[in-house]
Amino acid sequence: MTVTLDNRELNRATLARQLLLERADLTVHQALERLVGLQAQTPQTWYVGLWTRLAGYTPEETSDLLTEGGVLRMALMRGTIHLVTAEDALWLRPLVEPVIERGTRAAFGRKLAGLDLAELTAAGRAAFAERALTFAELGKLLTERFPAHDGAAMAQMVRASVPLVQVPPRGLWGRSGPVAHLPVEQWPGRELEPAPGVEQLVLRQLAGFGPCTVKDIQQWSGLTRLAEVLDRLRPQLVVFKDEQGRELFDLPDAPRPPADTPAPVRYLYDFDNLLLSHADRSRVLTVDFADQGFFGGSNEMPRSVLVDGFVAATWRFAATKAEAVLTVRPFRKLTKTEQHELTAEGEQLSRFLAPKSTRHEVRITAPEPG
Repeated sequence: MTVTLDNRELNRATLARQLLLERADLTVHQALERLVGLQAQTPQTWYVGLWTRLAGYTPEETSDLLTEGGVLRMALMRGTIHLVTAEDALWLRPLVEPVIERGTRAAFGRKLAGLDLAELTAAGRAAFAERALTFAELGKLLTERFPAHDGAAMAQMVRASVPLVQVPPRGLWGRSGPVAHLPVEQWPGRELEPAPGVEQLVLRQLAGFGPCTVKDIQQWSGLTRLAEVLDRLRPQLVVFKDEQGRELFDLPDAPRPPADTPAPVRYLYDFDNLLLSHADRSRVLTVDFADQGFFGGSNEMPRSVLVDGFVAATWRFAATKAEAVLTVRPFRKLTKTEQHELTAEGEQLSRFLAPKSTRHEVRITAPEPG
């Protein structure tokens, strides 16, 4: 008989995989390997994702890795920018390239009609011979070669066909820089690996996000038709059911803590993969949160707060030299203990984000349910 996992059991299992039940004593490289990266299309908000997961975290460790090419920011799962180890980037990119290409063709295909894409790819690679380029710069160069076609569309198609890395100083802590790119063969100077079987991707996903349905894995990766892959893997996996009767796949030895395992307050950044990697997000999202309409297709996401393992509030932050204020907007009434935990954790986050501010304050507003 197949065991059913209720929502709280799924919640605790996922939080354990995501290093959100307790801060882990891992290096940044080890954590990114465990998590299969962090979604990181914003320049720096994702640093909070590491701070909230790792004991003794310092952003300089990540900046050093970016500068050395030990970790990379590039388009991967779901066609979005992820921060991953260089080792993972080299095999992940070939596997998810069809996802990136599919999205690019859907958005720009009409503007590229009649263009030889192999010739465009070769021209795109050649354009990076001397230096890193922004997409605007790349588009301008490609327009000189292919004047009948849209420069922005061509630049995006090159992004789909060439494994481009967003290079420093963009993404370094406390710094800024152009959104410039180089092929991974030039930065950090390593060749892509032959694409492994999709099975490797599925097993890594389950380690970081399981237990999962087939649709969950497809949601995370952007790949489709994974049911047959799970069928091939079934003999080496354990299978559960969720409260709706859907099959959940998992690794036999992966952590699945009891439903009553304490879950501390955790502040998440705006594009945290915890909120984006399951087709059914009810394992972390409350009805109150869903009612706010934050998942209506917008390119903007709120910064959210986990209370007892589930999203119960959003937060925003503003800082000057004199004062740093972190404001929490809950969706329900909070207990005094929860308010105390929010304040204590929020003060630590404020000091992380604005270490030079003289005063730090956490403000919790009245509940504003949807």
